[in-house]
Amino acid sequence: MFGGDLMDRDYVDEGTIAAIATPAGEGGIGIVRISGREAVPILSRVFRDKFGRSRTSFESHKMYYGKVVSEQGEMIDEVLAVVMLSPRSYTGEDVSELHCHGGRMVLHSVLEEVLRQGARLAGPGEFTKRAFVNGRLDLAQAESVMDVIRSKTKQSLKLALGGLSGRLSARIRETMNSLVQVVAHIEASIDFPEDDIDELEAASIRESLRSSISEVEAMISEAARGKIYRDGVSVVIAGRPNVGKSSLFNALVRERRAIVTDIPGTTRDVIEEYVNLSGVPVRLMDTAGIHETEDVVEREGVSRSRELLGRTDVTVYVVDASDAATGVNLDDDIQMLNALPKDETILVLNKIDLAAGQVDAQLYGDAAPEVVVKTSAATGEGLDELEQAIVQVVTKGHFSAGEVVVTNARHEDALRRCKSHLEDALSALERSVPHDLIVIDIREGLSALGEITGDTVDEDVIDRIFSDFCVGK
Repeated sequence: MFGGDLMDRDYVDEGTIAAIATPAGEGGIGIVRISGREAVPILSRVFRDKFGRSRTSFESHKMYYGKVVSEQGEMIDEVLAVVMLSPRSYTGEDVSELHCHGGRMVLHSVLEEVLRQGARLAGPGEFTKRAFVNGRLDLAQAESVMDVIRSKTKQSLKLALGGLSGRLSARIRETMNSLVQVVAHIEASIDFPEDDIDELEAASIRESLRSSISEVEAMISEAARGKIYRDGVSVVIAGRPNVGKSSLFNALVRERRAIVTDIPGTTRDVIEEYVNLSGVPVRLMDTAGIHETEDVVEREGVSRSRELLGRTDVTVYVVDASDAATGVNLDDDIQMLNALPKDETILVLNKIDLAAGQVDAQLYGDAAPEVVVKTSAATGEGLDELEQAIVQVVTKGHFSAGEVVVTNARHEDALRRCKSHLEDALSALERSVPHDLIVIDIREGLSALGEITGDTVDEDVIDRIFSDFCVGK
């Protein structure tokens, strides 16, 4: 089915909804939002202007000062009220908002009065769902709303805003339009056999299909790093005891988060903190030093450290440069490095300020990963290089400088299915398969792309998407 048909579905007019649209907790302002046919009449029943009068009409997009009152006329809160009439509102319906004091009790009291006057409590994401159904947003834009809310860095916010502005949708629809033209061309030859496709036209169709496949492949290839900026990555700092892991951890998070002493084995459990490295949200983990120990508690910490090495995005393996220069623990470090994937590992030669001789990656031979950084947590030397190295490894050297990229796993899946169908169509065309069968594959590819924008999508998928939203958005 197509997104436009959704406007005729029953849930479009499932009454007037209301919810608190601001986060829980205390704040200067809290907002109760109302959307639907009764949004303005309900506002009229609960709102009194500064003269104590009830209003039956409101000018759209204008703030009114007054108070919210109960059915008995008692003041619940001093507020600002605003009405946004259809279609110039977020949902495309009549919307009214009450800007209240931002306390939990007062907001719930105002909401209760609004519900008492005929609204029902909105479900998760129901305001945005109505915006989609009423054509204010397509599905990709609607999903970007939550990406904007959940953005952890400026870079992830840029990507989310790119989706919200419709730039991703425009890129998808450009490919869809190209495929629609191919379908129209082929179907014309089916309807009018006397105008069968000649070799020149067939070559043009093949080129259009190849171009569409290339564009879809480009979006798929960008999806991996897009998800990095959207969801973040996990980075574990590992190594033997007393090599400076916790000092590096504290330096990267810019606070004394982990306890640092000269006593080996001080860190006995995994310590986590989220940091922003050049726009990449990073879950940074400091771990217990990896070595053999008889201490039961420390042994459990070492076991957890080893487990993390197998399921992290990047491992920052730290060695003591002053020990490496003399060959101390060199064989053990080489053994550990050999067990780690080279393209997901950064070797850090720490305490470089204490190293008596020249220390470099050659000491570790073939076990050394491609990325090696020399640091001193004590002096700060090499810390900027380490941050850049982490970003380089997780993004494979590519940066998303505000361009439109796919960040959503659902979108990536749809693109992969589209690519498969278009490749089948191209193969069939080259094998002179009947045109009506070729069109089927192209239409399936179009349908997959339409799932991203919401032009072709099942209602249960829509419900699943919006169920992940917060109430009030």
